[in-house]
Parts: sequence; structure tokens; C-alpha cells
Amino acid sequence: MNTRERIEISGIVQGVGFRPFIYQLAKRNALVGYVSNTSEGVVIEAQGDDAALGRFLDEIEREAPALARITTLSHSNIPLVSEHDFVIRESVVGAERKALISPDVCACVDCIRELFDPSDRRYHYPFINCTNCGPRYTITTDIPYDRANTTMRSFVMCDDCRREYEDPTDRRFHAQPNACWRCGPKVFLTNAAGKKLDEDDPIRAAIKLLRDGKILAIKGLGGFHLAVDATNDDAVKTLRSKKMREEKPFAMMSPDVESIERFCLVSVEERALLESPNRPIVLLRTKPGNRISERVAPRNKYFGVMLPYTPLHYLLLTGNSLALVMTSANPSDEPIVVENNEALRRLGGLADFFLMHDRNIFVQNDDTVARVVNDAPVMVRRSRGYAPEPIFLKEELDSVLACGPELKNTVCLLKGNTAFLSQHIGDLKTAETFAVYKKTIDHLKRIFDMAPRVVAYDLHPDYLSTRYAVELQEQDCDGLQFVGVQHHHAHVVSCMAENAIAGRVIGVSLDGTGYGDDGRIWGGEMLVADLATYRRAAHFEYVPMPGGDGAIREPRRMAVSYLYHTFGRDFWKLDIDFVRRLDQKKTEVLVNMINEEVNSVMTSSCGRLFDAVAALVGVRDTITYEGQAACELEGIMSDDDRGCYEYAVRDVHDENLSQPFLLSFRGTIRAIVSDIRAGVDPAEISRKFHMTIVDALTSACMRLRDETGLERAVLSGGVFQNVYLLSTLSRELAKVGFEVYHHRAVPTNDGGVSLGQAVIAARRAGSSRESVLMNAAVNIRRM
Repeated sequence: MNTRERIEISGIVQGVGFRPFIYQLAKRNALVGYVSNTSEGVVIEAQGDDAALGRFLDEIEREAPALARITTLSHSNIPLVSEHDFVIRESVVGAERKALISPDVCACVDCIRELFDPSDRRYHYPFINCTNCGPRYTITTDIPYDRANTTMRSFVMCDDCRREYEDPTDRRFHAQPNACWRCGPKVFLTNAAGKKLDEDDPIRAAIKLLRDGKILAIKGLGGFHLAVDATNDDAVKTLRSKKMREEKPFAMMSPDVESIERFCLVSVEERALLESPNRPIVLLRTKPGNRISERVAPRNKYFGVMLPYTPLHYLLLTGNSLALVMTSANPSDEPIVVENNEALRRLGGLADFFLMHDRNIFVQNDDTVARVVNDAPVMVRRSRGYAPEPIFLKEELDSVLACGPELKNTVCLLKGNTAFLSQHIGDLKTAETFAVYKKTIDHLKRIFDMAPRVVAYDLHPDYLSTRYAVELQEQDCDGLQFVGVQHHHAHVVSCMAENAIAGRVIGVSLDGTGYGDDGRIWGGEMLVADLATYRRAAHFEYVPMPGGDGAIREPRRMAVSYLYHTFGRDFWKLDIDFVRRLDQKKTEVLVNMINEEVNSVMTSSCGRLFDAVAALVGVRDTITYEGQAACELEGIMSDDDRGCYEYAVRDVHDENLSQPFLLSFRGTIRAIVSDIRAGVDPAEISRKFHMTIVDALTSACMRLRDETGLERAVLSGGVFQNVYLLSTLSRELAKVGFEVYHHRAVPTNDGGVSLGQAVIAARRAGSSRESVLMNAAVNIRRM
């Protein structure tokens, strides 16, 4: 008996070879009908024998293309139609857009084989791709994902490419970036002034320039990289000087894992992450005595390394390079460069030569950074290869735009049960980055047909992301609600949303900076929280930050603050090297700031405590990039377990404060000073300090469990990028019966905050629309 079924599928089902897969599946089962892309996903009408249709439906989910991700599949019986074939129809644009755009995907095995096959017509063609690989998000201007809605629309396919594109049995059927030497994008080499060099093979010429120690700006998938030979110390030194990047580690690219193993330790899990289609930068332990320049990652035990992910990269690395530095091409604090003319203008003083191409990049997309923790991948920066793949939630929620934080900014668009976390945008400190920020929001709203009903923003009044919300509010958009979200609550809920948990939890949120409800800087927080509300249950004891942001750039200021907090003016009498090397006049200015409460905001930040200890033991007095002191303090830690230092749990008896207790580390500072005076190795002090934080947090969680009955602990915040702290605290909490959750797919740092903002705002708006609107409007106008 024949039946006809209408099948509607949503998810990542466009640009991943889904229609030819359906076509071939239907042919195999002797079905007639059609398949088409729509603005919602893919629609299929299939007609045939009942048993064949049953097999067809089973095989769709079981055998879907590797890059596809089916989120919903529904089917219903419809009347029979007189048809004799199964066809692929043109895309249909509907009223509501629900189709998901695939992230950019690394070149597949088949394309790489053709790339290096002298008999293939695409031999050494640097833009080879098929339906299983290549650019997606970075070239997409609109949906449906058809060539006309990509930056490939200006390249008219030759007859050979057109035949492949129109043949449902071909690997390049409807591969939107399909091209070849005759009809596709071209690579060219210029000098720093933008003059094209007369080179038959620009890539081979670029390889020679890199061997000669030159700095090249190379246009890739989501922007330009600055590249030098990673084994050439002078070249790396010059790049650091020109980019004004004193010590922050550079990322590298190597041709294969075997090359990486010559200078890094690579586990089975790390190899799998390196070789995944996402191709992130992976943080790997260095091997001693390697050939990589020490200037690539000064005073760091990890290298950030990735494998080639575009055909152009593969060709560049055929020049017998062990590794190339491939760092994002941008002047300090500015977004990654994407346009050719922009590259010449902004990078002219950095690069000696430019290897460019004429395929436009529509969306800036920096490299993803990841690492393996407890044998599983963990995101440090989620971007190229992952964005804009959504995070799926357990419930349908209102439409929300979450504006994100200031540092490591991402934005999040929430629609139904789908949260679209943007690519990494960066620190919102310049007009250029803010322009990219606004463009990203507009682009995501367009491709996901998103008209938010709620806008979530950080409570900090000076963040550009908050100012963006202010601009929207001043436009008096009808019905648009504004919800301010506390930074550390957003951290906790981000982790809850990623792990699909609801209800109340004990949230441990540790970072460097977050605006608190009391106007102070929070960062060592323990919350009793759910997806909409929270109570600050405990926190690290407040200490002053003399000079405000200056204390972030100069950890020695926090060391002085903690010493003064612990010893008073007697800290000058301490017989330790840190005190001896202080400039007395400048330090007295800091002390006066603290005493007079001038430009010296109070902070409970865990990150600032790490900074203080790093300075005390001589690791780092000043920093050149965020988190450097804490990173290097972790890096020197010994392997010997020598217990922990003293700390105190202090009850608060102030009826105006809602928190029941705080954690004081004055005893820790006293003990560290004593160990320093006794000549204890800084590596041992670092280990004991880390264990002190673990012990204090474990004890605090146990106390909160006794008070609340809660047994789920959620760990979030930038401090948990510290692998030892995350692993050890997770283990210790599990030992005493906690169910522990932390981030994996979403960054634990501020890159994940926008997800938490979106969920909190949706929950609050859904529970009380009028009161939320009124309160938010009052709050935002006060800024």
C-alpha cells in the first residue's frame, strides 16, 4: 500500500549535504516526491510503499551527514500525488526563519586528497571545498543558505563547476562555495604598500618569505593572521615588538600531529580535539628542549597549537615548517582584520607582506581556543568552527537579546529553546570593536529572524554593552523589556543552562571583576541561585583595590593591599623581598588611597587574591595581559601535596547584609609571609595556596548544604580556567557527596556570560513582565 508523508526537519540541515543525502536515500528506497530547503530547515514529501517509507524515516536520523544536526523531525500523512521521480526543488523562503547555519568546517579528507593530486583539476587550488567542508557562517549574508546569500555570489561558476553543483550524486551538489581555478577566488601577494608582486605562485613565494624571517599578514577564513616562522627567534621578537604584545602567548599552526609531538605532549583526547572538524587551537603541555622560540610563549608551560583548516593553510605548511606563529591580525585591543584594504591600512606597520584573496569575509570569526580537562574538551574561547551552533535548552523561553559583558564579549540571542551564542567579539574597549559588536548583533538577528522582546544587560554602568542597551531603551521600542543581570549570577546560570539543570543550586562564581549589587567589585562569590533569582550566601572578604583598574595591571598593588589589610602599617617591617623592592614613596601613595578611600574601590575578587600572592612570592609584579599573574602562579606549582594554609570563616552580624558568612584569607597571607621568610620554595607556596582555596570553598559549600539541603554545586567564572583548581575542587566536592557541574561547551570565563544573561532575563520577564519592565527602565535610566 502506498502512502505520502510530509516531513519537516529543523536544525543544521543546510550547507551540509543534507538534500543530496535525502535524494539518494529516497532513490534507494524507491520513493517519489521532493526535498527542498526552506527558511525553517528542510521539507520533504515522500511517497511509496509503507515499509520503504518506514525505512526512509529511520535512516534519515541514523545515517544523516556528519555535519548535520537534526533538532526536530515531524511527519504527517498527506494525500497521494501522481509523480514518477524524486527531485530536489529550489529553496523556498517562508515567513518565519528557523534554519540553522553551520559553523565553518575544516577541509575534508577528500578535498585534501584532490588538493595534492597532480591529475585533479583543482590541484593546489587554495579554495577547494565540497558539501562536507569549507566556509559557512563567515560567508553567509542571509538565509536560506544559497549561493546568492553568500559572498560567493560574485563568482560565476564555470561549466564544470556548474555540472557538479547541479548533480545530486556529486559530492559538490549545492556546495555553495564551489569553485575552481577557472571561476573562483584567487590568491595574490603584495608588499606592505599594497603593490601586487608578479609571482606565478604567490603561496610558494610566501613560504620563502616566511623562511627568510619575514612577517606575513595572511587572509584566512574569518580574518587575517600575522604569521612568522615559530622557530625563528628574531622573527618572533620582531613580531612581538611591532604588535606591542610583550608576553601574551602566540598561537601556532603545524602541518600535522606528528610535527606537534616534536614540541608538545599530546594525549589521545588532545589529538582527537586537534583533528576534529572544528580545528580549535588546543592548549598543550610543552616538551623541554624543543625548537620553538622561547618568545612564542614566555614563562608558560603550554603552547596553543592548531592544525591547518583551510586548503590555503595546507599549502603554506608544505614548506617543511615545524610550526608557524598564526596570531590574530589586529593592533592591540582592536578586532581581527577581515577586509583587504582595511588590512593594508591597519596592518601596514606590522606586516612586511600580505597574502590576500578576493573572497569577502562577511563575519569576523577568530580562532577557537580549547583544552582537555579530565579527558574531555573544555572551551576557553568559543568561536570559529563552533559559532553559531546553538546551545539547546530544556524549555521554551521568550525571545531575548543578551548584550554580554565588557571583556571577552559574546552576545546571545535566545529564541524558544535555542540559544545562539555568538562568536568571540573581544574586549569592548574601542570604537572599532564596538562597531563589530553591533554588526554581529544585526547579522544574527537577520539570519535567525530574531525580533527580541527582552534585552538583558550587565549591571555595570560603564560597559559599552550596557550602553548599547541604553541606546535601545532610549529608542522607546514598543514592548521591549530591559532586564539588568548581576554578573556572577549570569556566570552560574550559564553553567546551569549548558548542563540543562534547573532548580536551586550552590553556585561558586570566581573571577577578577564583576559589578555587585552594592556597587562594589565582586569576584569571590557563593550564591544560592536558580535560573531567575539568587541570594549572595557567602563571599571572599573585601579588600581595597588601590587605583581601581591600575590594581589589575599591577598585582603588586593588591599585594600591598593584602599586606596592609593583614598587618597594618607594620607590613613595612616584614623582612621579605617583596617589601624590600617596593618604592616607598609610591607605596605610601597607595596606602593613603586605602586609608582615605580615594580611588580605592572594595573588592571580593578571587582573581585579585591570586594576583596578590603571585606578587608576594616574586612571580609577577605587573602584567601585560589579563590573568597573567594567576596563570604563572599556577605554572610554577610543585607536585608535592603539603596541605593548606590557615583561613577563617567569619559570620556577618549586620542586619543590612543578606550573606551569612564570608571567607577571610588574612591567615593565609600571614602564613605565606612566614614561609617566604623561612625560604620556602615559591612552587611549594603556590601549591599550598591553591589547596587553601580548594579547602575553603569545599568547607563553605558543605556549610551551605547544611543550611539549604542543596547538593548540586555549579562552578563558573574566569578563575576556573585554572586547570588544577577546577579539577581538584571538582574532585573534593564529589568526595563529600556533591553533584558537581562545570563548563565544557561554553567558556567558563566572560565569554559565557551572555548565555546566562539571556536565560535569567527570559525567566524574569516570563514571571512578571510589567514589574520587570518598570524596574529595568528605572535602573537603566539612572546610568
